[in-house]
Amino acid sequence: MLKIGSVVDGKYKILNEIGHGGMSNVYLAINEKANKPWAVKEVRKSLNRDFNLLRQSLIMETDLLKKLKHPNLPSIIDVIDSDENFLIVMDYIEGNTLERLLAEKGAQSQEQVVDWALQLCDVLDYLHTREAPVIYRDMKPSNIMLKSDGSVVLIDFGTAREFKERNVADTCCLGTNGYAAPEQFGGMGQTDARTDIYCLGTTLYHLVTGHNPSEPPYEMYPITKWNPRLSTGLECIIHKCTQKNPSDRYQSVRELCYDLEHYKDLEIQAQRKYRRRLRIFGAVAGMTLLCAAGGTALSVEAGRKLENVYDNLMHMAEISSDSVEACRLYFDAVAIDESRQDAYHAFYARAVEDGVFSEAEEELFLKMGISTHQYLQHFQEKNEQEYADFCYEIGNAYWYYYEHEESRQARAVSWFQTAQDYYAQDSAKAAEYRRCKLYVELGTFYKTVIASQIDGTDAGMYGKYWDSLVELKKLNDSEPDREIITLRMYREIASRVVEYVKYFREDGVTSEEVIAMLEGVEEDIKQMEQSATSAIQQEIQTIRWILDGAHKMVRSTYQIQY
Repeated sequence: MLKIGSVVDGKYKILNEIGHGGMSNVYLAINEKANKPWAVKEVRKSLNRDFNLLRQSLIMETDLLKKLKHPNLPSIIDVIDSDENFLIVMDYIEGNTLERLLAEKGAQSQEQVVDWALQLCDVLDYLHTREAPVIYRDMKPSNIMLKSDGSVVLIDFGTAREFKERNVADTCCLGTNGYAAPEQFGGMGQTDARTDIYCLGTTLYHLVTGHNPSEPPYEMYPITKWNPRLSTGLECIIHKCTQKNPSDRYQSVRELCYDLEHYKDLEIQAQRKYRRRLRIFGAVAGMTLLCAAGGTALSVEAGRKLENVYDNLMHMAEISSDSVEACRLYFDAVAIDESRQDAYHAFYARAVEDGVFSEAEEELFLKMGISTHQYLQHFQEKNEQEYADFCYEIGNAYWYYYEHEESRQARAVSWFQTAQDYYAQDSAKAAEYRRCKLYVELGTFYKTVIASQIDGTDAGMYGKYWDSLVELKKLNDSEPDREIITLRMYREIASRVVEYVKYFREDGVTSEEVIAMLEGVEEDIKQMEQSATSAIQQEIQTIRWILDGAHKMVRSTYQIQY
């Protein structure tokens, strides 16, 4: 660490420490000749496992900022690279981060948040319209400084990159869990301006609700769920910003800026759209009733006819050969009576029947929670126990069946957390409670491990993670889940041994423990194979291939022969 009172590079006298993180410390310094304050960011090489990666990131950060001139961005003054540390001298921004403001005062007024959002849109538009567009990629309250005059400054460009049109993918996956867009975790091409729009949307969500998207329940609900007085126009904007598919978001910051300037007008439009949906729904329901009643008077036994419509939709879904169409029919049944449980559970069973929870099926499911009618909310209010069981099912759907493997666990955690909260009070659901608890522990590990690795704070995480994996297998051994879920659990165990065995060893997991786990998996799949279908046999072959790699990694890491 730099000593208070020391002079760096013969020019910058260190006055005091003003911030610190896992990778760096920030100091207030003064150039006594110029009588001007500066901020000095120090990154010590000894504290970082992979300093070369970090140094590359820091050089990229400074090179980018040197090219940029904007009132909402800090300026880089000097870079000092010594044997012990890497120093960046930059503008001193007097003020507090929005993260600290949230911690001290909670959710901010929507008017204030919209004002900050417009300032951030201006700086993002500046970045995105450079000759070589700059994608920031780490928008969050801790990276936004609020000055005394009400203006905000975007700091920390460690994850920013220049957009290269010919690149098909980013070179690395960086960002902050909870705020980062899905494409920042790889497999979806390179990040672009729409990535920053997603991150800004999650930041606005945190600022206006006070609920951190990177903490439980790891779910971005409509903002009016937290505060009914908030604008539905702003709710629509945040929802559009944070769409999973980049093509469904605002395509430019200028589009977003326009809607932010007119968010109250959007509220009026949203109300009109709501009324129009009610009229359409009424007309459709009327036509359905007409068909179901065979032309008899609609005013007679309306409740019984609605029940008939519900049952007809359920039957049509059961006999449909198209999984997505079946799920759509179940969704229509939910719209008729959101309090009945069978359509929800049938939706889950059909969505995972083919072994894949698809995007199209997920889209229908999400409509249950974010549609005008808020079906899931009504289901929860009227039937808490069945709602908990459905949350458990959806957690499984994401964890074991979701087609985008890189985001399975992140999407599953909040559903397991909700189910766990209900099951904690129900002794009849003890096994489900234990499973949920383990999934939440494992999911939290997946959400935080990358950031912890970058910060150098991941020591000790892997031993606890291993214990959770062991406990999950023991629980499944005593009370087996579905065959396909068991196999995908085994595939995850084998894959994580390949990925983390070095860290398991560092955290005190013995080779005997790891080998026993792998051999247990091998014995189980040998027994399952005897009566396996072709699909199950294919899954088993995949696991065997991964297990072979896992054994090789164990032998190499622990330097043993077996």
